[in-house]
Amino acid sequence: MASDQEQSTEQPTLTKSELVAYISQEQPQLSEQDVELAVNSILECMSRALVDGERIEIRGFGSMSLHYRPPRIGRNPKTGEKVQVPEKYVPHFKPGANLRKRVDEGFKEK
Repeated sequence: MASDQEQSTEQPTLTKSELVAYISQEQPQLSEQDVELAVNSILECMSRALVDGERIEIRGFGSMSLHYRPPRIGRNPKTGEKVQVPEKYVPHFKPGANLRKRVDEGFKEK
C-alpha cells in the first residue's frame, strides 16, 4: 500500500517558522529568537548576493546563481492573445553531489 505522502498530490513543505522551531529544538542552548535572527540573516545575505549578481556556493549542499531569460513572445492562456514577455533573471539552484546522494538514499529507504 502506498504511503500518505505518495497518495497526496501535494508535497510536504518545510516553512521558515518550522525550520526555526526544528533548529531551536536541536540546539537548546539557542533561544528561538536567536535562531530566527540567524535564519533571517542568512536568507537576507543570500538574497542580497543574488541581487548583486553573485553566485552562492555552499559545499555539500549546492549552489545558487542567476539564469538569464531573454525577451520572448508568449501567449495569454485565457485569450490566446500574443503578449511580450520581458527579459528577466531567475534564481537557479543546483544541488551538490552530497545532497543529491542523501536525497536519493533517503527515498530508497522509504
